Formats: sequence, structure tokens, C-alpha cells
Amino acid sequence: MKLSAAIDNAMPELVAIRRDLHAHPELGLEETRTSAFIARHLNALGYTVTTGLAKTGVVGTLRCGTGSRSIGIRADIDALPIHEETGLDYASRTPGLMHACGHDGHTAMLLGAARALTERRNFDGTIHLIFQPAEENCGGAKIMIDEGLFEKFPCDAVFALHNEPNLPFGRFALREGPIMAAVDEARITVHGRGGHGAEPQETADPIVCGASIVMALQSIVSRNIHPMDPTVVTVGAFHAGSASNIIPERAEIVVGIRSFDPAVRDELERRIRMVAEAQAASFGMRATVDYQRSYDATINHRAETDFVRNLAIRFAGTDKVVDLARPFMGSEDFAYMLQQRPGTYFFLGSRVTGEEKPLHHPGYNFNDDLLPIGAAFWTELAEAYLARS
Repeated sequence: MKLSAAIDNAMPELVAIRRDLHAHPELGLEETRTSAFIARHLNALGYTVTTGLAKTGVVGTLRCGTGSRSIGIRADIDALPIHEETGLDYASRTPGLMHACGHDGHTAMLLGAARALTERRNFDGTIHLIFQPAEENCGGAKIMIDEGLFEKFPCDAVFALHNEPNLPFGRFALREGPIMAAVDEARITVHGRGGHGAEPQETADPIVCGASIVMALQSIVSRNIHPMDPTVVTVGAFHAGSASNIIPERAEIVVGIRSFDPAVRDELERRIRMVAEAQAASFGMRATVDYQRSYDATINHRAETDFVRNLAIRFAGTDKVVDLARPFMGSEDFAYMLQQRPGTYFFLGSRVTGEEKPLHHPGYNFNDDLLPIGAAFWTELAEAYLARS
């Protein structure tokens, strides 16, 4: 069967799958309905299905021929704690949860490829379709790896994509090396001495101290990090006090940190701790810093990125394929799969009108017209990587 015919025939089913998933969002490590839904579809297509990795992860395995090579393709399946405001007839039925990042679409694409691959069987080797939970919050990729993902399902290379409303529809965007940032969080607590707002001399005001820390943090990127090293230090929250006539006991500052280079990451932590503690000491107070490292930077491998670039050019045309001049400052736990196996992570544009809502917005909705493109590309990628000799 021609690939175009296989995908076109499946289009109504792909849309139905995507919209069903959209209506029933689940948070990371809680995707029980989603996991069962995926497993049913894969079983019906004749895949060997494994469930339970990282609680709700699913892996569908398909073998054809006698080839020893294998490939892994990942789709993320979790939703976000956002109240949907799209007004769609298939909008989330669970208040406070929605697929605001397009993981419903990523899952539907891969299920579409699953059907085409088993109908065509135009490859020689083993395909592992990895449906990963908890990309948004709990590092589901790392949990799957720690539970033996690549020992149980050996992969010579792994691949993943993400839709991107800021890129023109159907455009493939790639980048060798760093493509997504490492992300960390620092919670700075300033320990002061509370009292009456009319008698500030009897207190140690953590709000004034905290404000000084916030301003001092702004100098880290501009004065301590090389200008050519992409970094972000963002104060996202400042919590303190309850009334105008009360000086509180403490203040909390929440800081988001993005970087790519491990040495720069270390320096950012060192400087944030130093700034917080020294600023607090200058006010006669004490600051404690709870510094948590989250996802590592996503680093693409050269050979696999070249492979995807060349395939995308044949698939969509030269004008539909771009190399990103700079990485994105968002983060992605596919980073951990790329630490274990060669591969690449890339973007597929969905912008048509320019009015599309961005990812993680309560009005965001995945563009269903991307479904046949993603499903067909995953099919061609698997077939090309495991081409018959």
C-alpha cells in the first residue's frame, strides 16, 4: 500500500483518536486511561505491547524480516494542570486539566504511524514505539530508563518531535547539538525578624532584603556568565507578608534557571547561593537556598540529525526544512534518552494564521492537519532507518 493512501485512509481515525485523548487529559504518572487506550490500539494492530514502565508508559514492538537493527520513536502522553478555555466540543472533560502542549497530537501521530508500519511492513528490523508518561513534570523518560527501557527494548537510535505554533505549518526545524535547555529551580528563603510596621527599627525586614536579592540576581547573567553562553535567571515569584502594618518573619523567592553548558550550570548555582547569602548577611539576616536540578539540556547527535534533515528535505522539500540558529530555552526530558542512545529531537511547525495560541496557553489547540504529516514522516523515518538491504 502506498504511504499516502495508508495515511489518508487513516485520517478520520487519527482525528478521532486525537480528540478523544484531548477530551480526557491526565497528569504525569496518572495517565491510566490514556495508557489503556494506546495499548488497545497497538494490540489491535498486532504489536507486542508492554505496559507499566514508569507506571503508565507503553511500548509497542513490531518486527519484520531478519535485520538486527532497531529504532525507538517516542511520543509524550501527559497533560497539564491548566483549565481549558477553547470552547471546543471536544474540550477537556476534567476541570483544571488540559492537553495544552499537543501531546494528544504527538500520540495520535505515532499511532497513525503504527498502523501504516504494520500494514506496509516495508522494513527490516525492529521498531519500538515508546509512549512516555510525565514529560511535563516528573521526568518520565528518566524513570523509564531507570526501569530498564533500553535493556528491554534495545534501540540503535531514538527520535522524537514536538509541534511548534511559532513555526510555519509543516516546517521541520532541527539543530545539531543543544536544542533545549537544562532547567533548575532555586527557592530562596530570607529569615528575618517580624514586628509592627510602625516600628521597623525593632525588626529585620525580609521584604527589603528580598528585594535587594531580586535585584542582585539580575547581575549574574550579565556580569558573571560569558555573553556567548545562553542562560536565563528568572525570578518568578516573591512571597512575603499579609498586611501593610506587619513586617513578616520571612520572605520566599522562587527562581527559574536555564542553561546548556554543565560548567555554566554549576557557576549559576554557585553565584545564586553566594548572592542570596551575602545580600542577606549585609542586612543582618540569613538566607537559605533550596536548589533543585531538574531536566538536563537536550543534546542532539550529529549523524541522526543529518539523517532526519536529509529525510525531511526529501519528504517536504528544501523550503520546509530549517536549521535553528539558536536553541530553545524550554526544556525536555527526552534529554535523558539522548544521553543513553544516539538520536535527535526536532520541531514541526503548526502556524497557519499567526493567531494560534502558544503552548501551555488555556486556549491552545493542536492543529489536526499536522496528524497525517507526522504519521507519514514517522513511517518514512522508520522505514528509511531500517531499510531492506
